Amino acid sequence: MQGKGVNERTLVLVKPDAIQRGLVGQIIQRFERKGLKLAGMKMMSLDDVVLREHYSHIADKPFFGGVAEFMKSSPVVVMCWEGLEVVDAVRRVTGITKAREAEAGSIRGDFAMSVACNVIHASDTVDNAADELKRFFETGELFSYDKSEYMHVYVEDERA
Repeated sequence: MQGKGVNERTLVLVKPDAIQRGLVGQIIQRFERKGLKLAGMKMMSLDDVVLREHYSHIADKPFFGGVAEFMKSSPVVVMCWEGLEVVDAVRRVTGITKAREAEAGSIRGDFAMSVACNVIHASDTVDNAADELKRFFETGELFSYDKSEYMHVYVEDERA
């Protein structure tokens, strides 16, 4: 599943603020226009167990409760995107965490102003992406298929 070439995968969460603002389609479009392959997608509500695991790096911070309540305030859309160096590519399309400082043209730069209400989460490393994908997707929920447009997205040696 993970590896070099176009088979690298990453997790994207469309957060409650984006769901409430009707931005799901525009967010998906950004990744599709980039040439990435959608390998899985579903809508779900997050619970305390998943949130504590996903945000383990801040679970002991005083603001964690607010983050958890925000992430439970609405369902989220969970996606797996695939492509060459996809983790880095998705992070560039997403923009920096502090959305009001994110570059115009990025998802956060165009759609958000907050650090918390920043419309999207994207895995930050290949290893974290692998862990996060296991957290949010069960076996059989991620798909492998030939994407015919890859011949127009990558040169032949990048598709190997």
